[in-house]
Amino acid sequence: MKGIIKGLGVTLKSMTQKKITYAYPEVPIKMPDRFRGIQHFDPEKCIVCNQCARICPTECITLTGKANPDPEKKGKVIDTYDINFEICILCDLCTEVCPTEAIVMTNNFELSSYSRDDLFKNLEWLNENNQNIRQENNSAMPKGGAKKDV
Repeated sequence: MKGIIKGLGVTLKSMTQKKITYAYPEVPIKMPDRFRGIQHFDPEKCIVCNQCARICPTECITLTGKANPDPEKKGKVIDTYDINFEICILCDLCTEVCPTEAIVMTNNFELSSYSRDDLFKNLEWLNENNQNIRQENNSAMPKGGAKKDV
């Protein structure tokens, strides 16, 4: 009998609390500024250094380049850039290591699909994924440029 009264007390207490249900598909959820979502890739900034593919712990990034067709310009131009989101853990290491910031994280997180083949994204798709690109939190940086201790 004591257990039933205790259980009813918990139920009545939770009935009076504010509800925290979201109307998710109709109303998008506001993600925090530092949320790590799907990457955006800018091929014009890429210098084909392959650092993103080398640092990836799941080896889900494939990057290939070819020699620059313009003989006056040195370096390579990007040929293909693919990410397999089936195994990507969104660890943000590829964006941290990129010297030209060609890869940036967004707040997009909706990758659900009925087919695993749809989780393999190419250069064009990653370039068009430019909505909700996260902005660095400027309030954490004082005027001197050094980070504040938090």
